[in-house]
Amino acid sequence: MATKPGAKRAEFDVIEPIGERVVIRKDDNKRQTKSGIVLPDSHEIPVITGRVIAVSKAVENDEDQTIRQYDKVLFDPREAIPVELEHDNRLFVVHIDRVLAIFRR
Repeated sequence: MATKPGAKRAEFDVIEPIGERVVIRKDDNKRQTKSGIVLPDSHEIPVITGRVIAVSKAVENDEDQTIRQYDKVLFDPREAIPVELEHDNRLFVVHIDRVLAIFRR
């Protein structure tokens, strides 16, 4: 269905994953290491870190899953689905099997 010219797109405030998925906000890209080495733009890291901002009911209710909201995680962005909302373009919907690690203290 086409929208009328000049029609305002709906804005959403919440994204809720379905199935065994989580929503992750990726961390800012770091172009400089702690020791001061500047990484070139072409240097791509196949995995990135982020913070879980939403967990599906299936994951939340599964006692075998240890991932929870606000966990810092390592995930593979090649298998993630980017989500573009007006206020945040760093969101990804990720299947729980694509989360590679959880950072704990």
